[in-house]
Amino acid sequence: MSENYIKIESKSDVENIAPIRICVATFLSSLNIHIDDLMDVKTALSEAVTNAVDHAYDDEEENKIIVEAKIKDNERVIITVKDFGKGIEDISLAMTPMYTTKPENEHAGMGFTIMESFMDEVIVDSAVKNGTTITLTKDIKRTISNKV
Repeated sequence: MSENYIKIESKSDVENIAPIRICVATFLSSLNIHIDDLMDVKTALSEAVTNAVDHAYDDEEENKIIVEAKIKDNERVIITVKDFGKGIEDISLAMTPMYTTKPENEHAGMGFTIMESFMDEVIVDSAVKNGTTITLTKDIKRTISNKV
């Protein structure tokens, strides 16, 4: 089984969401990935990182997220987004559409629903006071090449 990966460690900050998304998208572009799949992955990744930024930490000075993107057998993308924050008390409730702990945020309560809509599998592993890991999996299609 062939596997390639990248790992990004970043401060959990809203300003780092776009650079993380761009870095992972650039990494995946080596697969000649279909644009629809690339957009799906970028959207789900943005939601997972945004969740970590918005919910994991309560203004602690030291906070970080780790994003790892793997390509397995040139046909499956697996992305993990890990934080080391407060964790999720009730994962099932948190994944309920429209549920949010921050109703003041625009589009709050749709992150997990969006992730599940765009990925083949979404796994959430969390422990109170020990952080959360979101694993996103997508089987990819290829762009048809006209090269001879």
